[in-house]
Amino acid sequence: MSAPAQPRISILAFGAFGVGTSGYIVAGLLPALTGELHVSATAAAQLVTAFAIAYAIGSPVFAAATGTWERRTLLVAALAVTGAGNLFAALAPGYGSLLVARVVTAVGAAVFTPAASAVAAELTVPERRGRAVALVFGGLTVALIFGVPLGSLISQHLGYRTAFALVAAFSLASALAVRFALPTVAAPPRVSLAERFAAGRDPRVLVMLATTVLACLAAFMVYTFVSPLLAATAGVHGTTVTVLLFCYGVGGAVGNFAGGRVTDRWGSRAPLLVVTVATTAVMALLPLTTVTPVGAGISLFVWGLATWSFNPPVQHRLIELSPGHAGLVLSLNASAIYLGVGLSGVVGGAVLASGGPLLLPEVAAALTLVALLLVGAAWGRVREPREQVAV
Repeated sequence: MSAPAQPRISILAFGAFGVGTSGYIVAGLLPALTGELHVSATAAAQLVTAFAIAYAIGSPVFAAATGTWERRTLLVAALAVTGAGNLFAALAPGYGSLLVARVVTAVGAAVFTPAASAVAAELTVPERRGRAVALVFGGLTVALIFGVPLGSLISQHLGYRTAFALVAAFSLASALAVRFALPTVAAPPRVSLAERFAAGRDPRVLVMLATTVLACLAAFMVYTFVSPLLAATAGVHGTTVTVLLFCYGVGGAVGNFAGGRVTDRWGSRAPLLVVTVATTAVMALLPLTTVTPVGAGISLFVWGLATWSFNPPVQHRLIELSPGHAGLVLSLNASAIYLGVGLSGVVGGAVLASGGPLLLPEVAAALTLVALLLVGAAWGRVREPREQVAV
């Protein structure tokens, strides 16, 4: 990555931190939400579902609607909407209005993440694009390291409204940073919504998108309900859960950056297969490895490491498959990510209600195993692209 590009991409990662904290923070706020709103954990988890489904639908729709916008202006507007949604969440008088606030927040996030990834790739040279995209997603992993645990800690002492208000302030600060630190970036050629979805008709792209949905569903059905899981296995609550969430986030940050470097060196296929195997094994063993706080800390670190190594090879593979429409397929992949996240609240809630928290990681491991089989079976069955990777 060239020296001039590094600070600019770091600003995009700064914005991704605000967006990532907006999306993931409900997992850390779950105990406070259930206590202050007087709802069940399953009902509180639907705040994740509302955000994620709105993101999944909004990403391609709003990307098409704003396709002619200059990119810096688009990024600033997306962060401003994200901040407004979080402020609305902080002021929402009840559960219903909080659901609406999460939808507003998701609209901003749905525009920002794929646009930031595409801009990061455009601002750097082709051989370092894996690391550039990984740096943007690094903002999301830092959200897991600091944003979610800090939100959890704040909610324990000051309530969930204060946590949402602080995320709103950070999102608006990110908008200012992007406005004054990034250069103007011309909009790509105009693409209609129909053409945007047409980019996903390639069966190779569909395989990657299906893999993303399964992997994110598996990861977040456990992460969203990690508090009841850790209470059942290690008997921990409160501040200890905050520390364990921090361990997961640190592992996620290491995995994200390692995934980018490994993908740049060895391509996307081998890293993706290895990461999916590792994630399946780690989640299957979670009920056994999290019975003590120390074991839980190590397990959550390794789980975060494996889970967040997944993003760079998938995005690299999508750019390989559709080099002329990288922004389009990354937008579809963002929708796939949040479709998986949205389903996690529903599926995870059903598993929690029917089988208890210890069944969550076992079902998740089964889903990642399906993803592994899908990638392994489909990769070599379809002709590889001849184009050079380009954005």
